[in-house]
Amino acid sequence: MMLTQDVVIGIDGGGTHSRAMVADLSGRVLAYVEKGPASLYKDSSAARNVHDAITEALEKAGRGKQHVRGIAAGIAGYDSPADLIWVESLTEVPGITCPKWHVNDAIVAHYGALMAKPGIVVISGTGSNIVAVTESGQQLSNYAFHHYAASAARFIAYNTVHEILAGNTDASDEGLIQAMLEHWNVLSLPEFYKLAQQGFDDDRQQRDKTFGQFAPMVTHAANQRSSVAVNVCDRAIHQIKVGIELLSRAFAGNTVEVAFIGSVINSPYFSNRLSELLLAGNHKRFTVAKPILSPVAGAVLLAMSKLEQPIKEEMIRHLREFA
Repeated sequence: MMLTQDVVIGIDGGGTHSRAMVADLSGRVLAYVEKGPASLYKDSSAARNVHDAITEALEKAGRGKQHVRGIAAGIAGYDSPADLIWVESLTEVPGITCPKWHVNDAIVAHYGALMAKPGIVVISGTGSNIVAVTESGQQLSNYAFHHYAASAARFIAYNTVHEILAGNTDASDEGLIQAMLEHWNVLSLPEFYKLAQQGFDDDRQQRDKTFGQFAPMVTHAANQRSSVAVNVCDRAIHQIKVGIELLSRAFAGNTVEVAFIGSVINSPYFSNRLSELLLAGNHKRFTVAKPILSPVAGAVLLAMSKLEQPIKEEMIRHLREFA
C-alpha cells in the first residue's frame, strides 16, 4: 500500500495538444488533462498552456506542488540546444522545484510505444519525426541526416491543394474537391483560386492550423481512391520509408520493430500502405508493432526511470489501463 503522496508528472507536448498525466510511484494514474499546443512554433501561448495543464492535473489528482518528485516533458519543436531556453520555460511552474527532464516529444513517444526497447518510432500528425533507439541505446533521428519526411498534416493538405489548383485531377477527385471547398467556405474553384492568390491567411499559425484540419479529409479520400490524395499520400509514405531505412542501418540485428504514432500515420491508408511497403524493405526485416503505451504515459515512465523507480509489471499494467 502506497503511504507516500509523492507523484510524477509526464508531459506530451505536441503541436496540437499539451497532455499532462499525474501518477503515483506505483504508476497509478491520478489525473489527466489536455490543453493547447506546447510548441512555441505553433502557439505563442505554449508556456501558459503547459503551466495550466500541470496545475489543473495536480488539482484533479488532489496533490500539491510539494508532492511532485519529477517532471518528464517531451516537447515538439525541441530540435536543438538553442530551443532549450523556451522549452525549459514550459515547466517552470512557481512552487514546483523538483528535477525536470526535457526531451523531444518523439523520445517519450518511443519510450511509451516500445518501452525503451530497440526499434523505430514514426511520428506523423501535427508534426513529423522518425526516431530510433538501437541495441546499444543510441538515440538517432532522421533529422541527424538532414532528412525530413513531409508527412505532417499541414504538408499533406498543402500538397493536395496545390495539386488540385494546378489541375492534376480526374473524376475520382470530385468528392475531395467538394470537401476542400466546404472546408474553406467557398463555392467554386475559381473563388478558391482567388483566396489562394491572396495567401489564404496572413497569420501563418492560423493558416497552418486550417490546412492541418483538412488533412483527415485527404487521408480519407486516399482510402476512397482519389487520384490526387493517393499520389500525395504515396509521396509522403515513400519519404517515411526512406527515413526508416536510413535509421535501420544503425541496428546490428536483421529485424527492426517499427511503431506508428499520430493521426496521419495511423489513418487507414497510411498505416496499411506503409506496412505493405515495409514488408519489402531494404537491408532489414521490419515488423510493425502496436504501441504499448501512449506518449504521455511514456513520459511518466521516463520520469520513473530518471528517479530510479523500479519499472514493475504492475506499473505498466496501471499505465496501460488508462490508455
